[in-house]
Amino acid sequence: MTVQERIDASETRIAMTVFPFHTNHHDTLFGGKALAMMDEVTFMCGTRFCRKQLVTVSTDKIDFHKAIPSGSIVEAVARVESIGRTSLKVFVEIYVENMYHDGRELAIQGRFTFVALDDNKKPIPVLEGLDVKD
Repeated sequence: MTVQERIDASETRIAMTVFPFHTNHHDTLFGGKALAMMDEVTFMCGTRFCRKQLVTVSTDKIDFHKAIPSGSIVEAVARVESIGRTSLKVFVEIYVENMYHDGRELAIQGRFTFVALDDNKKPIPVLEGLDVKD
């Protein structure tokens, strides 16, 4: 499998309905809930890519483009963007859609960086042990 094929195969999507208990006093999705969703989907994507233990080490700029109201459907889409020796960056977008109308809009986007770890919690090469062709 090539690196690009691994990237394509590891794309990960999760969806949820925004209920009132997910929202703040403005009746929109808590930013922290959105960040947790983004961390979870990027973690799954990265793990599917390299099949190694990963930890989140940083996030790049997170852009909140559109408020997400209660009663919406949201979908988070994560894709490996770049690969370092022991780390990888995963780009994530959250889309919002009204339950009763067609279409969706980009609401939030950002990047998460993960490091691969061995059993002793020491960094290891992301692609080590994988049958990867250029």
